[in-house]
Amino acid sequence: MKGSTLIEILHNSGRNSSGIVAAKINGRPVDLNTPASDDTETDWPKIEWPEIEWIDISSPEGLEILRHSTSHLMAQAVKELYPDVKVTIGPAIEDGFYYDFDYNKTFTPEDLVRIEERMRGLAKKDMPITRMEMSREEAVKLFEDMGEGYKVEIIKEIMDTTVSLYKQGDFIDLCRGPHLPSTGRTGKFKLLNTAGAYWRGDEKNRMLQRIYGTAFPTQAGLDNYLNRLEEIKKRDHRKLGRELDLFSIHDDIGAGLILWHPNGAIIRKVIEDFWREEHLRHGYKLLYTPHVAKLDLWRTSGHTEFYQGNMYSPIEVEGQDFQLKPMNCPFHIMIYKNRLYSYRDLPVRWAELGTVYRYERSGVLHGLLRVRGFTQDDAHIFCRPDQIEDEISSILDFTVETLRTFGFDRYDIYLSTRPDRFVGGLDNWEKATAALRSALELKGLPYQIDPGEGVFYGPKIDIKIKDVLDRAWQCTTIQVDFNLPERFSLSFVGEDGLQHQPIMIHRALMGSLERFFGILIEHYAGAFPLWLSPVQVKVLPITEKQNEYAEEVRRILSSEDVRVEVDSRNEKIGHKIRDAQMEKVPYMFIAGGREVESRTVAVRMRKEGDRGAMPLAAAIDRVKEEIRSKK
Repeated sequence: MKGSTLIEILHNSGRNSSGIVAAKINGRPVDLNTPASDDTETDWPKIEWPEIEWIDISSPEGLEILRHSTSHLMAQAVKELYPDVKVTIGPAIEDGFYYDFDYNKTFTPEDLVRIEERMRGLAKKDMPITRMEMSREEAVKLFEDMGEGYKVEIIKEIMDTTVSLYKQGDFIDLCRGPHLPSTGRTGKFKLLNTAGAYWRGDEKNRMLQRIYGTAFPTQAGLDNYLNRLEEIKKRDHRKLGRELDLFSIHDDIGAGLILWHPNGAIIRKVIEDFWREEHLRHGYKLLYTPHVAKLDLWRTSGHTEFYQGNMYSPIEVEGQDFQLKPMNCPFHIMIYKNRLYSYRDLPVRWAELGTVYRYERSGVLHGLLRVRGFTQDDAHIFCRPDQIEDEISSILDFTVETLRTFGFDRYDIYLSTRPDRFVGGLDNWEKATAALRSALELKGLPYQIDPGEGVFYGPKIDIKIKDVLDRAWQCTTIQVDFNLPERFSLSFVGEDGLQHQPIMIHRALMGSLERFFGILIEHYAGAFPLWLSPVQVKVLPITEKQNEYAEEVRRILSSEDVRVEVDSRNEKIGHKIRDAQMEKVPYMFIAGGREVESRTVAVRMRKEGDRGAMPLAAAIDRVKEEIRSKK
């Protein structure tokens, strides 16, 4: 074994090595070209076989290695084609990779084609990918001589005395690894698009050009992914928002600020009405609070200290500073402080569709999914310590029920723990985290720990729903907070007659109406279920002679709270049907001479097509039942 590399050991083992791209030794990922001996610390010949864990290319770790190696291949191709380019970083990301370049010209789609062709040529050469280690000083000198200042900057911030580099052909890059054994193992790849990105994500730094790509072990895997991307493009909520006249964003008003058009606004009303009714049914009371408050309120809550980067500059009014609210919680706290509560009064459950404003950089704004002003479906529960688990359990039930109603029955659950910057005592953080964990386990809900991703005032449960394309979207959050009740000196009178501090639970089911609506658009590709559709029935008279009957049908449907329109244009019926289909109207009631005489309608459905003639009353009952069932 001594003197061999891992790849040689693998080949001599008799195992099927075709998919193996790296290994783990005692849990540490390493390249297959790693020597199987280390004269400094480890007596490699004594390693037993189970201590070597092989990494297959189809595993999550294997895919990451494949994609990271492909990003290096892309950087090599770019450097060969455009020698003036300066390279920065190129990590693997979910479903692909990117690399950021400093170049004084803009990469075009034609450039991406050239780069991809060069990558294929480099892959065919099957060049060994070799790991090198050298001192920080040697590495700085190497990259200075190469004119790669960004790499020099990175190395100077590394605290280790040595750094690792990877070489393939004439291309050398700074990297921890591991990598594929050779460029010929890079599989099937595709460059996707370009975008701007500030160096280190700081808008004060130079704008770089980011090239995105993806890679898979097989052509079938790549083809499936590219087909999925095409389906995602078809479902893009920004595109469908224009086509279906749902919402718009205008530079004259401001980036990240949404205008809800009538079609979008009626869907929002339906969502809000459902939300209010369900909260009242679950024992919540509704609140309304202002959009601004004195800055001192946010100092007391800790937002100015821990959340300042997401807040807008204060507004001066009559010599006092006011702040656009980034959150609703301090307002609900002040309502709680308005009276004295007994232990018998708790829990107190309050809910608000509260509009908040948060600063987001223009580069991250994205339609409805990332905005600067949005309405949170917010709720706060003030309870005794002995009520925490029951309240969280009830919220989890409420969440599952709500998400299922909107068509989401698959999700991932995360327990997000204490971040580096936080307020409050460690003991309270541990209690809050334990309460969240206990509620999840009592419900039998599988979850993952998300280390350090809690908010500054408490740990949280995050629920990410899965849409029809299996994409995960952050929606529900449940946060236990000991800190704000302490900062605002909240209390209730206990059974012993003494003052006690309540626990505060922050909770949102959908997250924000804007984001949730964007998710709904893409999940349903704009073809909303009947209960959410802006127009539920379109009445289509075949000729002008049936207009009067069509208007009568409209009045009857409208009186039954069905959203209905009549298309009385002087157009052929086929044209009217096509237009209704493009508008994704669920039901079409077609009326010709026979339908008028028999007081029927020819029913056509968006998905099922023609359903034949039905008595008008039966057709209306069918629509009403489907609306009621929310299917």
